[in-house]
Amino acid sequence: MTLSLKAQKKNAPNIILILADDMGFSDLGCYGGEVQTPNINRLAQEGIRYKQFYNAARCCPTRASLVTGLYPHQAGMGWMAAADLGTPAYQDNLNDQCVTIAEVLKPAGYSTYMTGKWHLTNERKIDGYVTDNWPVQRGFDRYFGIIPGGANYYTPVVYSNNQRYKAPDNFYLTDAISDSSVRYIQDHFSDHKNKPLFMYVAYTAPHWPLHAPKEVIEKYKKTYKGGWDALRAARFKKQKEIGLFNADAKLNPRDGKVPAWNTLSDAEKEEMSMRMAIYAAQIDIMDQGVGRIVSSLKAAGALDNTLIFFLSDNGACAEFISSGKSKAVDGTEDTFESYRINWANVSSTPFKEYKHFTHEGGIATPLIVHWPAGVKSSLNGQFVSEYGHLTDIMATCVDVAGASYPSTFKGHAIVPMQGKSLQPHFTGASNDRGKIYWEHEANIALRDGKWKLVAKTEEGGGFNPAALQLYDMEQDPTEIKDLSKEYPELVKTMYADWDQWAHQIGAFPLDTREYNVRMRAYRRVINGSFDDNLGGWNAKVDDQAAADISIDERGKISGAKSAMITMRRPAAKPADVGLLWAFPVKKGERFQIRLKTTSNMPASFIARLEKVGGNAAKIINEPIAVSPLIKNYQFTSAAVPEAGNYRLAFYFGTMKSGNRVWLDDVELITLNK
Repeated sequence: MTLSLKAQKKNAPNIILILADDMGFSDLGCYGGEVQTPNINRLAQEGIRYKQFYNAARCCPTRASLVTGLYPHQAGMGWMAAADLGTPAYQDNLNDQCVTIAEVLKPAGYSTYMTGKWHLTNERKIDGYVTDNWPVQRGFDRYFGIIPGGANYYTPVVYSNNQRYKAPDNFYLTDAISDSSVRYIQDHFSDHKNKPLFMYVAYTAPHWPLHAPKEVIEKYKKTYKGGWDALRAARFKKQKEIGLFNADAKLNPRDGKVPAWNTLSDAEKEEMSMRMAIYAAQIDIMDQGVGRIVSSLKAAGALDNTLIFFLSDNGACAEFISSGKSKAVDGTEDTFESYRINWANVSSTPFKEYKHFTHEGGIATPLIVHWPAGVKSSLNGQFVSEYGHLTDIMATCVDVAGASYPSTFKGHAIVPMQGKSLQPHFTGASNDRGKIYWEHEANIALRDGKWKLVAKTEEGGGFNPAALQLYDMEQDPTEIKDLSKEYPELVKTMYADWDQWAHQIGAFPLDTREYNVRMRAYRRVINGSFDDNLGGWNAKVDDQAAADISIDERGKISGAKSAMITMRRPAAKPADVGLLWAFPVKKGERFQIRLKTTSNMPASFIARLEKVGGNAAKIINEPIAVSPLIKNYQFTSAAVPEAGNYRLAFYFGTMKSGNRVWLDDVELITLNK
């Protein structure tokens, strides 16, 4: 029976939202997999599972949508935290037109906690230690985890509230996330037992790199020697047996980029089976942590009235990663590997495509809901057949907590919730979900009832409406038979609907550039006003006793912030103290450098545009004499003679003891675009 609003407020449930990272649809035991996940399986058996629940195809967009209840673009996270692409929808930093679940539940009396991966702050801001959009600034009372998107499991930089530090010895990130979650639960019921809690546990497992302790890997060393072809068939067979798919459903063929297992050499089979063994171990360790979280709730007498969600941020990851000191595939800290498209194709069983894309393999996630006091017990172990979306999590939290979703927050108008509460499903009723939309890297989709419109766009290409496909998801849940030619008018109508939505949320212009192309373009957008502190700059001080480079927030030049260089004693060489900004350059390009500067007394430093490397070519090499008067400078380069990595560099080693210089409004202008 659904609780009344009054009862909800009086006995509001604790809410724990658990998110896996890069885990495919079929990896969990309760979704057809062979990985040992007894604790997550138990949540499914004692709760409900969704056959069709959707994420946003990639880590940052999913996390933005999950915590705000909006589509990613509406929260400012249309792409990735790696770059601001220059429009509000793609600023790729959580904006102030949204609120997080934590910000909504705190006024309803909740204590709020987060552990794990944030990945909702632009990486340049993280580099500059700009904390205004970190978890504790977005409503969480306590936080432990990693603010950026990925890390070595053994040696990450970790964050506690707003402090960051190197991980201690004998550290493993998944265990640290689990242990911190348990500690927060224990502390909460010790110190705030009369308040409900909301906790967001964002695991990094099983995202690359393939890192896991040897003893856990050993459990799986023999499991995957039969190869991916046999495993895909076994998973799909189990998915049908447990009722996830009906007997008529079809398994997509093996990806054409993946060779048949029996064509591999014995050495290749050994290496590839080891990759999947490590990946499985990463999920296993996460499951153990979920078990400890559940045990801590049980010990506090709080499990029955705790609503637990478990889901994944995107489909299986087919990315090719290999960048560690060691190329051994053994799960140790000197390696940095992925499990490749070969095993991602297994994790996506029975779907096509992967993370990045909006076919089911990219956006379908397991969703498990466990809430003994709120889910009808006769539904335990059953599947919900209606589809749902990330945005529904916020709506559900607001609903069950009796909270109020604001129209304004801290002086900003807030975009209305986009989802629908899942609570009707907890009693076997319908929530009439309606339309769901997607756009990521010009991969698009629209789900409307049984119909799904979808298109894949290759990186570096262009979006083409001719690529649109249409599927009947009731008859064909694995997207085998494209019906677009049979229903051209429906395709036209649905695409017009999608196009209107995409314009409303600011998705246009659709960007199909490759990741590195976007990043190279972003390096041309210089942090010259120091709004992101020193984010993106390399502050070089070879002799720490000689000088200090910092941010002055006293408005010395034009904006609130400027770079401040203080000399304590002369440096050995001019380049011993510098402020450097690297960026890629094409042959023949010309640049203009502009800047403003002032000082506490007459001083001089050097401005250069130079090639990075040994005998670096100096395209601009200008001495700058400064005084207490604010002065503008402008320099224009000749054509760059060869392509490569260059840098804008200011060298201060020529300054004398006691000299202090401020630098602001640095601009890098390309003259022959």
